[in-house]
Amino acid sequence: MNAVRQAMPASFAIQPLRDLDRGAWDAFVRGHPDGTFFHLSGWQRVLKRAFGHRSHYLVAREQDAIVGVLPLARVKSLLFGDALISTPFCVYGGALGTPQAVIALEDHAAALARELQVDHLELRNRTVTRADAAAWPVKELYVTFRRQLDPDPDKNLAAIPRKQRAEVRAGLKNQLQTEFDGNTQRFFDIYSRSVRALGTPVFARRYFDILREEFGADCEIATVTHEGRPLASLMTFWFRNEVLPYYGGGLPAARGLSGYDYLYWDLMCRAVQRGCQIYDFGRSKLDTGPYKYKKHWGFEPQPLPYAYHLVRRTTLPNLSPTNPKYQRAIEAWKRLPLPVTQLLGPMLARYLG
Repeated sequence: MNAVRQAMPASFAIQPLRDLDRGAWDAFVRGHPDGTFFHLSGWQRVLKRAFGHRSHYLVAREQDAIVGVLPLARVKSLLFGDALISTPFCVYGGALGTPQAVIALEDHAAALARELQVDHLELRNRTVTRADAAAWPVKELYVTFRRQLDPDPDKNLAAIPRKQRAEVRAGLKNQLQTEFDGNTQRFFDIYSRSVRALGTPVFARRYFDILREEFGADCEIATVTHEGRPLASLMTFWFRNEVLPYYGGGLPAARGLSGYDYLYWDLMCRAVQRGCQIYDFGRSKLDTGPYKYKKHWGFEPQPLPYAYHLVRRTTLPNLSPTNPKYQRAIEAWKRLPLPVTQLLGPMLARYLG
C-alpha cells in the first residue's frame, strides 16, 4: 500500500470504514448538502451480499472528526473489464467532504486503483470536483433530471407540459389503483419482462430482496393495477426531502391505459404529502427514449460529470447499450424466452455496474 500512503496529505487520516463507524458515516452523508441515497453505508453490504463485489469504503478524518467519505467497489469480469467505481449500480457517487478532503480521497482512490491495477477508476459525481480535467477526464454520456416540488399538487400538475399532462389525466380517468407490495414478487415479474424487451440482462430477484432488507421503509414497491390486474411496478428510494423512482417496469397493457404516467404522478403526489421537496427522476443517456420521456414531463437535463482516472486503459470505457458493438447481442437477448433471461441475466447483470 505504499502508493496509497504517499497520496495522503499529512493532515488527513484516510481509513477503511469500520462497522462501528457506520452510524457516523450515514449521519455525515445525511448532513452533507451533496449527500445522496447512494452514499449511504448500506450499499456496501448490498454489493457484497447481492454480487460478491469487494468494496473499499474510505473515511477521511481530521483530528478524529469525519471530514470526508468515499464509497468504492471493484467490479471485475473477463467480459466487461476491471473497474473501481463509486458507486456500482448507482447513479451518483464520488467523494463527499470539505474541498481538501475530497481531493485527498480522490488521490487516495487513484493510488488504490493503480495498486490494484484495475483498468480505470470511475467517480459518479454530480458536480465537478477538480480542475485538472486532463488528468481526470469527464464523460458526457449521462444527465440527471431533478426538480423542485411545489406543496400544491395542482401547481405540480400545471408544471407538466400539456401533452404529458393529458396522459396523466387519462390515467386518472382510467380509475387505476396503487397498491403497496410487501415483497418483490409482482415487481420482479413485471420488471424482468420490461428489461428483457429492452435487451438488457435482469438482476437476480435476490438483489431487490436485499435492497428491501437493507433500507427498510426507505425502499418502497408500488404496483399500479387496473380492475385488479397489475400494469406497472416501481421501486422507489426515499432520502431526506427527496424521492427517487429508481427501478420500474410495465406490462404492454400499461401503455394504453397511461399506467406509467399514473405511476409517476401518483408518486409525485405522495411525495408532496410526505413533505418532500425534490423529485429525482434519475439519470438517462442523452437523446434516448427515457431522456425524451422525462423532458416531456417538463424536467430539464442536468449534466453528470462522471470523472475517470485511467490506469490500464488508454481511452474512456463505453459499456453503454448504445455502443454499436453490443447491438447484435441486445437483439438476440430480446428473442430469448423469459425464463432463460431470468436464469442467465443475473450472471451478466452483476458485472454491469
